[in-house]
Amino acid sequence: MSIESSSIKLLPGWKNSGPGHWQTVWEQQLGYERVQQHDWMHPKRGDWTARLQDVVLDAPQPVVLVAHSLGCILTAWWAAHSPQAASKVRGALLVAPGDVERADLAEQIPGWSPIALQKLPFPTILVGSQNDPYCSAERAQWLASHWGARWVDQGACGHINAESGLGDWPLGQALLAELMAEPTKVN
Repeated sequence: MSIESSSIKLLPGWKNSGPGHWQTVWEQQLGYERVQQHDWMHPKRGDWTARLQDVVLDAPQPVVLVAHSLGCILTAWWAAHSPQAASKVRGALLVAPGDVERADLAEQIPGWSPIALQKLPFPTILVGSQNDPYCSAERAQWLASHWGARWVDQGACGHINAESGLGDWPLGQALLAELMAEPTKVN
């Protein structure tokens, strides 16, 4: 089953994804929809979760979530609390999760701890970096294990963002294509 590009929902993290970020490139070049949040600088987990719920429920067909940083934490939290997660999400590509349980990040982004650690009810790939300043590779692998996600090591690529110089990020596009090729689950 093919999936429309409008069914791919980009979930940026804290402060949004700016120019040069692969999510912005994908939005501009491929027509994927960025889920807009009301406050990128002072994210509230409840507000972001409600917004994601609205976007997913309004979608005419199942969606594929493409999350970066805090967007990964949002995806796990939303999936733990939404009865529609299993039926409305075809898969998720989670990239460079931010470890909001770390003291320094918890102070900067309060209200996002604890991280939901249940197995996600849809196929998931988590991509991490060996030198991500916001989440160690070991911690990212640990999250992937709890979420039931396939782990992909991007190597030493920082936070896998604009500063990583990935452009349109071919590896990410290939992983997304894998998720879109997954057979649709019957619930």
